[in-house]
Amino acid sequence: MPADITTHDDRVRSIDLLRGLVIVIMALDHARDFFHISSIRPEDMAETYPALFFTRWITHFCAPVFLFLSGVSAFLHAERASLSKNQLARFLALRGAWLILVEIVIINFAWQFGYGFIFIQVIWAIGVSMIFLAGFIYLPRTAIIALGVVLVAGHNLLDGISPDQFGSFGWVWKILHARGWIAFPEGAPIAGVAVVYPLIPWMGVIGLGYAAGALFRAEPAKRDRTLMAIGLAATATFIGLRLLNIYGDPSPWGVQERGPITTILSFLNTTKYPASLLFLLMTLGPALALTPLFERMRGPVGEFFTTFGKVPFFFYILHFFLLHVLSIVWFGAGVGAWDYDIYNGETYPDVDPSLLRVYAATLVTVGLLYLPCRWFGAFKRRRKTWGWLSYL
Repeated sequence: MPADITTHDDRVRSIDLLRGLVIVIMALDHARDFFHISSIRPEDMAETYPALFFTRWITHFCAPVFLFLSGVSAFLHAERASLSKNQLARFLALRGAWLILVEIVIINFAWQFGYGFIFIQVIWAIGVSMIFLAGFIYLPRTAIIALGVVLVAGHNLLDGISPDQFGSFGWVWKILHARGWIAFPEGAPIAGVAVVYPLIPWMGVIGLGYAAGALFRAEPAKRDRTLMAIGLAATATFIGLRLLNIYGDPSPWGVQERGPITTILSFLNTTKYPASLLFLLMTLGPALALTPLFERMRGPVGEFFTTFGKVPFFFYILHFFLLHVLSIVWFGAGVGAWDYDIYNGETYPDVDPSLLRVYAATLVTVGLLYLPCRWFGAFKRRRKTWGWLSYL
């Protein structure tokens, strides 16, 4: 999730609210990982069903929004704190390195309660992208936009390149574009690294977010018109390119034998790993178009999501530990599987792969973390001089 690098007395409400909304949606995806024991993959058009597909699909908005808002927040932080380019670059490099360390040490432990292997995903992608952004910021804004567009729109031209073509350096291509497993030598204490989030498209997204930061300081009516126009244009581009089926995603859609509903699912089933051009248009487009609505959201609902959006990293770390503990207790008490491990691929005959259980686990997790997040947000506001708190 995005580092919380804006200050509490100078925030753009829509950023906190949107960030809080997507981080709650993200908890749903991780609850599905821990609680939905099924051999059916949500993206498998031969077996999936709408409820399962959309439970997964709605969570696709999380990573793109996180990366984009990380870039926006970097711009706003530099403006608010009157940072020079060198100061901002140092800040981004240190923050990026911190996020990489958290991914490897804390998040991996929360997933496994151990270190059988290392897998690098969204926090890693944000961290490395911040380090690259530390270099991008020295470019003119138009050059940053151009570079971001090239990385986001052009990287699918590289889909046909295999890591095997790089020989012993194939692992580099897995990190940059192809994803995959990087095995460590036999006998190593850790089996290897699973690259889940290849970097090239995400570096483009964070760059575009940084370039868009100025929009969030524009006069509200102009900002809203511009964000909505960009969002609608991106959404329309997704629909047009997806209909043509010629570029932007390595997995084309097609008419499905199971009927028109499954055909619609196939149309929406874009590639997340690595994030294809169509995947990013499909997610960032609607998110940007709806951002002006979030700015106007008030009352208990708005306050609820804003609470999480102000301390997203704090929520992110805690929710992994809580979901893992809850899943161990549930499977232990329910079917006696106290050694339950989400990575062993086991199914249990007495356990129905119920989505209701997934949504219940999400509600419990979010409910239990609301007051701690509210307390921590208030604590950070009272302790503005404690610089280390910005890392949480």
